Amino acid sequence: MNYVGKIDREIYKCVTEDIVTEEVIITDERIAHVKEHHPGDYEAYFKYADEILKHPDYILEANKPNTAFILKRVIENGQDYQMVLRLKTSNEPVDYKNSILTFLKIDEKRFRRYLRTKKILYKRE
Repeated sequence: MNYVGKIDREIYKCVTEDIVTEEVIITDERIAHVKEHHPGDYEAYFKYADEILKHPDYILEANKPNTAFILKRVIENGQDYQMVLRLKTSNEPVDYKNSILTFLKIDEKRFRRYLRTKKILYKRE
């Protein structure tokens, strides 16, 4: 289990009101998933994970409950990112944390397509 940062519950309550912790982790298994399915993205871009979590541009409706589909353009490098975050609710074991399921760099075309095709739950002002 690798600590990543904290979220603002006020931002993420658009997904569920029942968020019991602000802490976010990523497991070794999920790191391996990102490295396998999105080669180079973890090493090159995961340093932006805390910024993406704290200041998402958009949170979209995900395919699973209590899950945030996050989109973010990082100004520093002009890249677009997608992150999927599973939020810990009161129905889950005590030792669970909010957990990053996947993370990858995406192109602007995909970023715009997601905004067209998915339900927007949150948009940064």
